Amino acid sequence: MSENSGFPGFHNHSYGRDYARPLFRVGSFSDSSNEQERHASPRAHGMNRSPSKMTAASRLSPSMSKLSMKKQQQVTDETSMEDEEMELMKEKYTKLLLGEDMSGGGKGVCTAVAISNAITNLYATVFGTCHRLEPLPPEKRSMWNREMDCLLSICEYIVEFSPTVQAMPDGSTHDVMATSPRSDILMNLPALEKLETMLLGILDSFDKPEFWYADQRNQSFNESKRSFQRSEDKWWLPEPCVPDSGLSERMHRELQQKRDQASQIHKMAMEINSGILSEMQVPLSYLETLPKSGRVGVGDVIYRYMSSGDQFSPEHLLNFLNLSSEHEALEIADRVEAAMYVWRRKASTTHVVSKWENVTELNADGDKNLVLASRARSLLLCLKQRFPGLSQTTLDTSKIQYNKDIGQAILESYSRVLESLAHNIVSWIDDILIANENAKKGHKIRMQKQVFSQVSPQR
Repeated sequence: MSENSGFPGFHNHSYGRDYARPLFRVGSFSDSSNEQERHASPRAHGMNRSPSKMTAASRLSPSMSKLSMKKQQQVTDETSMEDEEMELMKEKYTKLLLGEDMSGGGKGVCTAVAISNAITNLYATVFGTCHRLEPLPPEKRSMWNREMDCLLSICEYIVEFSPTVQAMPDGSTHDVMATSPRSDILMNLPALEKLETMLLGILDSFDKPEFWYADQRNQSFNESKRSFQRSEDKWWLPEPCVPDSGLSERMHRELQQKRDQASQIHKMAMEINSGILSEMQVPLSYLETLPKSGRVGVGDVIYRYMSSGDQFSPEHLLNFLNLSSEHEALEIADRVEAAMYVWRRKASTTHVVSKWENVTELNADGDKNLVLASRARSLLLCLKQRFPGLSQTTLDTSKIQYNKDIGQAILESYSRVLESLAHNIVSWIDDILIANENAKKGHKIRMQKQVFSQVSPQR
């Protein structure tokens, strides 16, 4: 791994990635602040000066004196800014150590949940007010990089031990336990960092676009000139605007390419998130709420469709259900997921399954419960692909709430916020493409009317 690796403690290993996040060092605050204090304290250094030197300093021109004062003020401002950042980081780590229980009574959440909440809240703070396809403001990007570097630096100390043979200088060998990054972190964290870099790069590429935004809360313009009409449930979001003749072919092609890229990133982040959630232990509180049978969980209509015939198509079943909102889709997802665990529990009484994700209808050995569990899983995946902005299911929320593995908490929350950002970018690009299409249609109609008026005979 390069020197900017997310695992600076493991440079000697051969898993190099040139895209890992550079670590944030809290100690850099004290080093830089001490250096600036030495420059910002001319009085302390001037105590040993000779009178002649002090006289020479007092003979500076007014412009030079103003320049010197300006530099001192700049150094002072930078020092105060770093002091504020240091206090902010102290507050963040205090909340993590206390488990968000500021009374200190030990009644807070576990460390894994506290870190997961910290990443989620940081994403909401930085990206919660970003509703436009434009580069992230420098102050927000600095906050995101600084605090994420702190939170992700925890992963360097999450290791696994493996036996190895160490050669000694005298030629003898000893069996020792070597440390290396945990396999799930080693595989997923660099990939997530790469996805984050790509998403921020997409936003940075729209620094000089051909489109702009109109805030409906502050502006009102003629309805007939609108090239985009936002739905009533998102009236507060800014509306994209394009030129009357539409975007250029270059900009349209770039938007389409960025949309495809963001869509692929969304799928990859969702896949990583699903994999991490599947590895988390199912809480006992969730298992106690499962229905007695899978048929009761999904209902008679869905059960008959899933249990009849040798061929099962989740797409056809979703088309038959005709789900019109994400609320209905989430309700179906909760019911299907609960039924899936009921069928898995029944199948585990006769089969030993090490990993349920590897179970398909082909290797179900004719067990009806295994077949239904496999079909329920495929239906869930299809449902999440059809509704990419679907909220977390009851099981996912329960897993995150009761999870105690810090590594899994970091990977799950990191992949979840990147999944949300990628989905938002796709939505923003879609809005602009719709506005561009409407503008070009309107421009074409206007041109046809103009040509018709020119060629029509004068009466």
